[in-house]
Amino acid sequence: MTTPPQPRRRRRALWVTALLAAVAVVATGVLWLAPSRYLPWDTADFPTVDRAALSQSQARIVDLLDAEHRAQRPGTFYAEGTEEPWCADFVSWIMREADLPLSNPNSGHWRIPGVYTLREYYASQGRFEKAGEGYRPAVGDVVLYDNSSWVGQHTNIVVAVDGDTATTVGGNELGKIRVHDLDWASDSAVVGFGRLD
Repeated sequence: MTTPPQPRRRRRALWVTALLAAVAVVATGVLWLAPSRYLPWDTADFPTVDRAALSQSQARIVDLLDAEHRAQRPGTFYAEGTEEPWCADFVSWIMREADLPLSNPNSGHWRIPGVYTLREYYASQGRFEKAGEGYRPAVGDVVLYDNSSWVGQHTNIVVAVDGDTATTVGGNELGKIRVHDLDWASDSAVVGFGRLD
């Protein structure tokens, strides 16, 4: 003869089941709502880009981004050996290698290690376009993000535009250089763009 389960065990089992269900719902919601740049898997290969339709500067940037996406170097390569979040270092390095060096407004150096300072740089050059004001990004533009809901500030570079979406490439995305699609009008993290020219 078996004894019926004790009420305490039954309550504990129900509580654990409810907790696991809640965790599953939250995880599903995060994965559903999170932009792909925050997700742990690669979402896209480097896109095919018609370089003939681009300016020389745009084509150089796309070629560099393609090569670095394939190389997958560590962040310290772009940050002159410094261990730090390196998305803005990556943007700075790409622009320098494309013969379009940035200038850190605080030091004058080509490397701008912070997204906020990168935004200051573009604003000081008259090349910052605030999100939501009708600007349509172009290849080579720098996307600037600030989203406290996910991971804070971030930046990447536009490699293609199709309608109201862009394809971007960014460094320091879970330790890698990754490709993503961006719907800039609906992504609340986008604060603006640094125009290429």
